Amino acid sequence: MSKRAVLEVIALDAEDAIAAQAGGADRLELVTDMAADGLTPPTETFTAIRAAVDISLRVMLRLQDGFAAGDPGRVVRAARELREAGAEEFVLGFLDADGGVDLAAVERVVAELDGCRWTFHRAIDHTTDRDALRKQLDGLPGLDAYLTAGSAAGVDEGLPTLLREAARSGEPGYEPQIMVGGGLRLEHVPQLRAAGVGAFHIGGAARPEGWGRPVSAEAVSIWRRVVDQPSWGRGELRDQPPPTRTHN
Repeated sequence: MSKRAVLEVIALDAEDAIAAQAGGADRLELVTDMAADGLTPPTETFTAIRAAVDISLRVMLRLQDGFAAGDPGRVVRAARELREAGAEEFVLGFLDADGGVDLAAVERVVAELDGCRWTFHRAIDHTTDRDALRKQLDGLPGLDAYLTAGSAAGVDEGLPTLLREAARSGEPGYEPQIMVGGGLRLEHVPQLRAAGVGAFHIGGAARPEGWGRPVSAEAVSIWRRVVDQPSWGRGELRDQPPPTRTHN
């Protein structure tokens, strides 16, 4: 566990981004409309955030609620516009009507990204066959992470799956980094770190006052410390308010 773990924080605007970086975030996931669980932000939002911070930004490519691609051409055009504005990292993931990966839509969007790094998001937690999805996506250019809770219901239920998948690291389909998010709580971190998980994603947990308020640099700093030193805070964490489990 000597390698520094990645801490990714959802940012809706530049104020969020500045606070997240101040708290120790390594990377931001940029979205809008959390009522729909995070959609593609306006290009102007990306450029404002890019000007405000100097950490990595991954921009969501998702134009409608749910996990269907809708019109892949619209997603491609959104990706093109963001790339022209300077975006270099992305988040995406599409399922078909049967709950399998919509490989045609994913491949069409990935072709537009032309080698940019990207995360396959929590659509993996809603697929009918996680292993099959990983095998189908194996080798796609730029895929370097899966954002997953191990279960559509969140980390509490998905923890056994996360531990099993972490143990398969390096196998075909399991080379991308596991980034845990979705009902993630501080007390989950030590077991996940011990299993070799090296990336964590928070949204609501970075906003103790709820989604109507900006990211708290102090909340992010607590996560930074626990992610870096999982043994820290076994007593101290009892005094911390539990992070919200919505959208994180």
